[in-house]
Amino acid sequence: MGLFGFGKKKDKTDRKAEPVEDEDAKAAEAANAAARADSETAEKTAAEALPEASDSYEGRGEERGPWDVDDEDVPDYDDYLDLGAYYLPFMQHIELRIKANRATRAILGSTITYKRSSLEIEAYAAPKTLGLWEDWREDFLEANPKASASDGVFGTEITLPVEVKNGRTLITRIVGVDGPRWMLRGIFSGVAATDPDAEETKALNRFFSDIVVERGEEPLAPRDLIPMHPPVAPAERKAAKAAAEQEDAAEGKEYLKDVPTRPKGPLSQDQETQVKTTLSRGPMFSEVR
Repeated sequence: MGLFGFGKKKDKTDRKAEPVEDEDAKAAEAANAAARADSETAEKTAAEALPEASDSYEGRGEERGPWDVDDEDVPDYDDYLDLGAYYLPFMQHIELRIKANRATRAILGSTITYKRSSLEIEAYAAPKTLGLWEDWREDFLEANPKASASDGVFGTEITLPVEVKNGRTLITRIVGVDGPRWMLRGIFSGVAATDPDAEETKALNRFFSDIVVERGEEPLAPRDLIPMHPPVAPAERKAAKAAAEQEDAAEGKEYLKDVPTRPKGPLSQDQETQVKTTLSRGPMFSEVR
């Protein structure tokens, strides 16, 4: 069926008698429809764009993220990668590294690498009534005389030089966004820390803003890491959900035995190590290997 093939088809006699002007009108209508669609897409993209650099970050949970699972306008995260404390959106050509405690194997955070940049992501418990990021910024500035504060797309952010191997200095850009009883911290390095106009900077900013956080109900002290678990791909969650619908709740949840669960209580950060894994196959996550 063609673009305008709704309703009953005309017979051959009708098509032969159809004036050329009608075909031109259809072509014009199709062009206008495409133009309207492009315009609507552009308007939607503009509405969802991150704001200009500022000392505050407005609209979290309403116009933009990072999101909370209970936000009214939270995006559909069924096809996100589940790490327990937060859900990571899909993005082409990225690499994921999972940070874990060497002794306990508890998951502590994740790092996304994209082209010449990386983004380290951690989620922390925060007070019920007050944000955490402002206090944390002050701690950075007091602890390191080389640290500086500036306006950014997520509000006031910290630029922090870090000494690495061979005497080199790595510039990092640290952002924090407060949500309901949580704070999501992102540490950008590489191009994403030094060039605000670079494509990969904008891409990782967008990635960070699309994350969905799940604080959970565990009693946690402010600044405790929100417990995480090993990555669970969308296909695994969907399989578990399908199995749950077939099982009687009274018969237990044996079908979920292979899906990692969220640890209880705060996490230790002693003896950290990193386990490398790659996200592959689009347009959505389908496996972690």
